[in-house]
Amino acid sequence: MREPDDQALERAAGGRLWRMAGLAAVAGLAWAARDVPAQLGGRLAGARAERAARSPRFRDGTFHNPSGTRSTMVADPGRNLVKELIFGKQKRRPDSAVPLLRPADPAPADPARELSIVWYGHASTLVEIEGHRVLLDPVWSDRCSPSALVGPRRIHEPPVSLDELPRLDAILISHDHYDHLDMETVRGLLAHQSAPFLVPLGVGAHLDRWGVPEDRIVELDWSESHRVGGLTVTATAAQHFSGRGLRRDGTLWSSWVVAGAQRKVFYTGDSGYFDGYTEIGAEHGPFDVTLMQIGAYDRAWPSIHMFPEEAVAAHLDLRGGLFVPVHWATFNLALHDWSEPVDRLWAEAKARDVRLAVPRPGERVVVDEPPAVDGWWQAVA
Repeated sequence: MREPDDQALERAAGGRLWRMAGLAAVAGLAWAARDVPAQLGGRLAGARAERAARSPRFRDGTFHNPSGTRSTMVADPGRNLVKELIFGKQKRRPDSAVPLLRPADPAPADPARELSIVWYGHASTLVEIEGHRVLLDPVWSDRCSPSALVGPRRIHEPPVSLDELPRLDAILISHDHYDHLDMETVRGLLAHQSAPFLVPLGVGAHLDRWGVPEDRIVELDWSESHRVGGLTVTATAAQHFSGRGLRRDGTLWSSWVVAGAQRKVFYTGDSGYFDGYTEIGAEHGPFDVTLMQIGAYDRAWPSIHMFPEEAVAAHLDLRGGLFVPVHWATFNLALHDWSEPVDRLWAEAKARDVRLAVPRPGERVVVDEPPAVDGWWQAVA
């Protein structure tokens, strides 16, 4: 039998170990959360705030969709979204690895007619147009979240590293949600590229906090354009919302038109279906290719993300040529099956005689000679 003093010493030592473990856990959490305040980005102030206040889309301290579109969840009696998220039977991840490709060197082309698309996953896409390189909504981090510990995690790796990207002429951001604007990716691009960031009004506050020089930030309202070499880049309407913390709609969201002397590209960003697509098509179209958001939809938020069939309708409204889907496959952000968006898209494109290309992440699509749709995703779903 142990002496009482020995038992007391053992209890004291055990208590010290538990306290040390607790302190280590707290320290670990603090270390993991060290970047969260910076990830939240900046706030409108000074000249940036004054410019935002002059926008027709800005009132009462926030930006608004023209039609007053509801950007909060639609009530659905009897449906428990949290329960469905945890226990739902949707197959939200593929069974096997998503096939990745490394873009081969492009074949020699007439620079005046060049137009290719390299989709890296989710919305991150490279547009190669008339000798220029434009990167859309780059996200290379493992999670689209302010935290490195929680939040949606990548289903597949980026097919190339940031330092392997070609020299860029412009970097476009559609809005400030974490799956479209990523602090670590921005900082990586600062180290490897010299291209300007073209962003909707207010988003420059985030970039400013992350160290992007003011002369590399170009903020645009809808219908405003900026020249980049031989390209005209125009911010166009979208039906969505913004926010990186508790405050919503403090920055604008947009779609984008990238126009060269002969070729034109449209990118939706995130958006619900709305009559603005017809107006954009009439003013800026026709487009050689449209990059259309097809994933992360639900009947609980029908006004801010398109269903695949609506994306096809929008493509036709825009007077698009080739349809290339984005915003699917990489992050699990909704309650549908992983492959459902592209399955529905393929069926609708065939029904409406829409030219479609569905590249693997990293695959280059030459817009004038797109690969046939081969259903590659069905082999891994």
